[in-house]
Amino acid sequence: MDPVAARKTWRTLEPIHGMIYFAPEAAEEYAAIGIEGRSGYFASRAAPMGAVSAGVVAAAFFNFNPIIVGAAIPSVWGTAAPGAVSEARLRAADRALGRMLGPAVTGSHITRAADLARRAALEATEHGQGRPLFAGHAGLPWPDADVPHLVLWHAQSLLREFRGDGHVAVLAGDGLSAVEALVLHAATGDVSAGVLQSTRGWDDEAWEAGVASVRARGWLSAGPELALNDAGRTHRQCVEDRTDELSVPAYRVLGEDGCTELRDLARPLSRAVVDSGVLGPR
Repeated sequence: MDPVAARKTWRTLEPIHGMIYFAPEAAEEYAAIGIEGRSGYFASRAAPMGAVSAGVVAAAFFNFNPIIVGAAIPSVWGTAAPGAVSEARLRAADRALGRMLGPAVTGSHITRAADLARRAALEATEHGQGRPLFAGHAGLPWPDADVPHLVLWHAQSLLREFRGDGHVAVLAGDGLSAVEALVLHAATGDVSAGVLQSTRGWDDEAWEAGVASVRARGWLSAGPELALNDAGRTHRQCVEDRTDELSVPAYRVLGEDGCTELRDLARPLSRAVVDSGVLGPR
């Protein structure tokens, strides 16, 4: 199977999962169980692993400053148990997707998409070694089959973490620090350096040290702008290619045709999420 098919399929469906980090329904559901602000993100994503320590969360998430992780974890588990947090997250996904998708939450097309995505996610569980964050999510109960938009959301959540754990393995294998990985990402131009630095909680000193380290590796263009040179682009593409390869085991069960069908079915659903504006300007 062409590894690019795995990347395309993940990318096409990602808004269906990723909206949970931005939807107001999520903040409302977390607040209802006593969790406010950034703690909702760390708790809701980490909860499937249980009441783990800040060190475990920082390691699994990879690119966040451990200091901001420690502001939420483990104290949040004294406010709400991991199971309650996961239940709140599922309620938020139900409400948010119901609002964004409207009538599209029912019908044979979304049921078929959910079936295909679930097949891929279940196949991924046969290849979970070395993927702790994915394994935690894979241990959660599946939503009822008669709520296909939640089955689809849960399946894509698993597939996202399956790919994410593989990506972290590639970065760690290259000896990259959290900040260095963020600098490389910023240098692609896909997301601004300011957004990546602030949302991951790194101060200017740590960020500048990361830039200097990546520059010393020979991956940045000369000049004040943060941009990859040819060597940097080659390295970045290698990282993405290896991540794709590690993602293939989940999608191989669908084959090229099944992946194409899943993308075709999911594309209008993802577009509806994007058009809702919840993910911000695009």
